[in-house]
Amino acid sequence: MKLGSVLLIVWFVIGAAAAAQRGYFGNDDLTCTGVGTTVVTVLAGPLNYLGVNPKVSDCDLPQPSK
Repeated sequence: MKLGSVLLIVWFVIGAAAAAQRGYFGNDDLTCTGVGTTVVTVLAGPLNYLGVNPKVSDCDLPQPSK
């Protein structure tokens, strides 16, 4: 289980590095689409370096009730 935890952390660190290289963390775009794209890029991890370019194109958040 310890090895699995280490591999998961390394996976997310590589994904965060890919998101940082694409400039997602320095972007002030705090829309659902911008945050979603950053999250899926981090989750994709090393797959980003194999040509995967995940993006969230449409994100509809529920509106608060009145």
